[in-house]
Amino acid sequence: MMGVYLGRLGYSVTLANSTEKAWAEVEAAPSGYAIAVLDGSMPGLSMEDLALKMLRANPSLCVVAASGYSMDTTAVEAAAPGRVAVLQKPFAPEMLAVAVRRMLATQEEEL
Repeated sequence: MMGVYLGRLGYSVTLANSTEKAWAEVEAAPSGYAIAVLDGSMPGLSMEDLALKMLRANPSLCVVAASGYSMDTTAVEAAAPGRVAVLQKPFAPEMLAVAVRRMLATQEEEL
């Protein structure tokens, strides 16, 4: 649903139903992604492990981590200072849009 909402806002979205699929997409074209919106309920790797792999492939990537459970994002935040947003489920779609806009603006400031 997050991907559908972001697509309606005009963002180009690549959907993945597992962490392995998400990693394969980023691994194939690391610089092709500005932001990764990750859901803690995705099967496969932990959200933290996936985010760290993606950040090693693309050090300028921003990460939005969404979960209904408590998350330890310390390692991800250390790898991408100022480029990690955490959304605790449930959240309104507008909160996702704000987090994505904020992360993309942060990335643009670094350029």
